[in-house]
Amino acid sequence: MTTEMKLRVRISRQTSRVELPGAEPSLRELLDHVRDTVLPSHGLSADTHFSLSLNGSEVLTDSGQTLSSCGIVSGDLICVVLAEPANANANQSSTSTSTSTNTPSSSTENQRTEQNQQNQQNQQTADMTSNQPDSSSVAPADSEQTSADPLDSVGPSASTWEPMLCSEAEDGQAPLSLDLLYHSAQTASPSDAIMVAGHQLMLETGFLPQGSELQPADMPAGWRSSAGLYKLQYTHPLCEHSLAMVLSVCMGPVLVINATLKVNQTVDAVRKLCLNPSTYVTDEWPGGSAAAAFKDLNKLSRVFKDQLAYPLIAAAREAMALPVAFGLAALPPELLLRVLRLLDVCSVLRLSAVCRRFNAATADSTLWRHLYRRDFTDSDPSRPRDTDWKELYKRSHKLRCDLRRVRHRSLPPFPRLPRDIFNPLPVPLHPPLPGIIGGEYDQRPNLPHGLLPRPRYDPIGPPRVRPTGRRPADVRRGFI
Repeated sequence: MTTEMKLRVRISRQTSRVELPGAEPSLRELLDHVRDTVLPSHGLSADTHFSLSLNGSEVLTDSGQTLSSCGIVSGDLICVVLAEPANANANQSSTSTSTSTNTPSSSTENQRTEQNQQNQQNQQTADMTSNQPDSSSVAPADSEQTSADPLDSVGPSASTWEPMLCSEAEDGQAPLSLDLLYHSAQTASPSDAIMVAGHQLMLETGFLPQGSELQPADMPAGWRSSAGLYKLQYTHPLCEHSLAMVLSVCMGPVLVINATLKVNQTVDAVRKLCLNPSTYVTDEWPGGSAAAAFKDLNKLSRVFKDQLAYPLIAAAREAMALPVAFGLAALPPELLLRVLRLLDVCSVLRLSAVCRRFNAATADSTLWRHLYRRDFTDSDPSRPRDTDWKELYKRSHKLRCDLRRVRHRSLPPFPRLPRDIFNPLPVPLHPPLPGIIGGEYDQRPNLPHGLLPRPRYDPIGPPRVRPTGRRPADVRRGFI
């Protein structure tokens, strides 16, 4: 009884059944059977290069092994991996034929490709096409090159960061909106440039120019007068029935900006800002771009908005009894408590004196419970819920300050040395100083002997008498 191994062979999504005789067929027998039988049945020649694989990616290498040693059993699916497409020979022959027929025009086509890439931004491809010689053999190649030329050969350009607001601009940068506004305003002085930037900052904070609808790149009509006076009027969606007027005038090197707020035909707030145009405008302001004309735009944005724009909005909403729309006071209570718990106690107490809302927020019992356990060691973790944590914090803080005062007072006082060297030093000096030669004693021979200890050897002291009774030689004679 003969045994056969039955397998399935897949080529280009088509599966065929293969039967190999013998109990242990080898991989070489399977390769020969596929080459002689399976490939011709799919319209492929026997000379086609291929390889076999179980999963379609790992190729089985023939080293004389059997199929069972490769892990192949009867009923497995074997994938045929072709080294090249089925119609590769036909494509190669047609490619060689077209290349041989169009050889005279290959150099012209390469030159045309380079010219199209260089003049792509100027859109001169059509003109260059019309200047090429008219030939039936060259025309198909020209049409294919023109259709495939535009942007395929050019890689994606690297994205560059462009500021959208003045607060994001660094040195040498300016948002596009300010650049368009700067060119349309036709600035004639550094003060004009500051007012153009101020108008852009008012637009960024939500103010709308009063009057006819303007384009974003246009300055309001009559914003600049011949007398050097600037006048701008705005409304704000958060401040209905209010009018903000910005008046500016040059006073020497300083540009003084006054902003007034009118609510129901009454002036409720006046803000003043003094700016030096030379601080924010460069020497290249005439005829240049906004990026070259301005410097420190982020600082100008911060100063202008904090001292002029935002206070106007806050004053208008306060005058109309509207809630605060921005700032720390606009935070909900849960977020405000998260901010307060990060502050020190001195900052919390100062913030409590700002307004009634902050005073109520800083009096929260859970806040003082957190501050007490953060700054002190709680000796009684099981305190009742109705504990006055703020009062407990006060007592603990006072006790700590008293302990510090007592500790400083208990230290022995440091002895003060006399300022005048002729005053006697405190006696006794323990341990006694050894005899010293030199220093103040030698410079001042008349120094009282009780001030400093007597040196061991005093060349200026009285001469000593030797036991022989003869007078010793004068030791000072050698110095004469």
